[in-house]
Amino acid sequence: MTAQAVGDYLAAQQRLESKLPAPDLPWLVELRDGGVERLRDAGFPSLRDEDWRYTNVQSLLKKPFEMEPIGPCDVDAAFVARTAIPSLECYRVVVVNGIPIPHLSDVTLVPDGLRVSSLADLLVSDPSRLEPYLGKNLVPDPHGFTAMNSAFLGNGLVVEIAPGQVFDKPLEIVFVASAATESTMAQPRNLVVAGKGSRLQVLARYVAIGAQRTLTNVVTEVIVDADAHLTLYQLQEESKNSFHIGGLFAKLGRGSRFDAFAITLAGGLVRNDVRVDLDGAGAEVNLRGLYLARGRQHIDNHTQIFHNEPGCISHEHYKGVLDDRARAVFHGRIVVQPDAQKTVSEQSNQNLLLSRDAEIDTKPQLEIYADDVKCAHGATVGQLDKDALFYLRSRGIAEEMAKRLLIKAFASDVLLAVSPDSLREHLLTRVEMMLTD
Repeated sequence: MTAQAVGDYLAAQQRLESKLPAPDLPWLVELRDGGVERLRDAGFPSLRDEDWRYTNVQSLLKKPFEMEPIGPCDVDAAFVARTAIPSLECYRVVVVNGIPIPHLSDVTLVPDGLRVSSLADLLVSDPSRLEPYLGKNLVPDPHGFTAMNSAFLGNGLVVEIAPGQVFDKPLEIVFVASAATESTMAQPRNLVVAGKGSRLQVLARYVAIGAQRTLTNVVTEVIVDADAHLTLYQLQEESKNSFHIGGLFAKLGRGSRFDAFAITLAGGLVRNDVRVDLDGAGAEVNLRGLYLARGRQHIDNHTQIFHNEPGCISHEHYKGVLDDRARAVFHGRIVVQPDAQKTVSEQSNQNLLLSRDAEIDTKPQLEIYADDVKCAHGATVGQLDKDALFYLRSRGIAEEMAKRLLIKAFASDVLLAVSPDSLREHLLTRVEMMLTD
């Protein structure tokens, strides 16, 4: 099945490559060809691969997805309006199946110093702005889905923050999966470049129209220059029939800070890969994650943080709530290189199982090759605290309500760091709605 799927997608790439943006641009051709070669050689991951031993992707491969449309596509403006977060003041961009849709977006008031562009347009009009960054963050041997994203590279969004620019409103990007057929694939390639000393919050939301079978195979590259501070919220709210494979690759400069939130509230199978390289002395990264799963949902978070320079800080805190026959995977790897003295690193993964059939496979991991460091890691798996439940019931709170209060308190811990207030309240409301469904 895997070999057949690889052959199908390679044939589709060969058929469509001349229709992709800038098909004759040498450095871009090299990047696409590298993706093709890697996909051909490595194929798609299987249970035999150590990093995928708990995540079976055969359900994605048994029936091929239609490739993303090369031309423009659209969705009902009323649907987009319904996705808006109440009271959230932001700059807004709507991306449908990987293609930015200007008339559904609200970027007319974006101030100087913040450029939001279509990747396809830039590849044609000004590719020199992209060449120093695009593809430079990826690991040497990416898995098959990331390789396929590079092979079809063409659509997506580019966010450029000028040096020294500070913005008090977030940029919201709504990625809409719209299935024109029974099985539709979108492969956005996003690039975020935060200039020296800049500051911005980016909210990337993934939603779906209807309950059709869709695959979002997204790769996001992030460059945070010296003394910049970038916050990235990734909120996954697609349908129960959606598959979501996400890759986030970030490089941090001297004295910079990157806060990344991965919040997964929906999706049939979700895989989030994160790699952060702390390449400048004094850089800081904070990774926070929350995943709520029920039914037969499967959510897999794989993170890697590389401390490559001295005096860097990393904090990682992921929490999960699993019910019914849901399954989750967490693998967090932190590597402290020999020259990364004075490193401070902390990692935790906490999970709450609400059913005997729910399952979590968790593996926090530290690799330390320096001797002057402060590092800690740990994981917990448990059920609702019976004493706390008894206490609430003794105060006249019904059992179901008491359980919801405890679950919400457990999950809300990750969300307390979210800002602005309107976004945090939206997420808390969404969690509460899930608990009462």
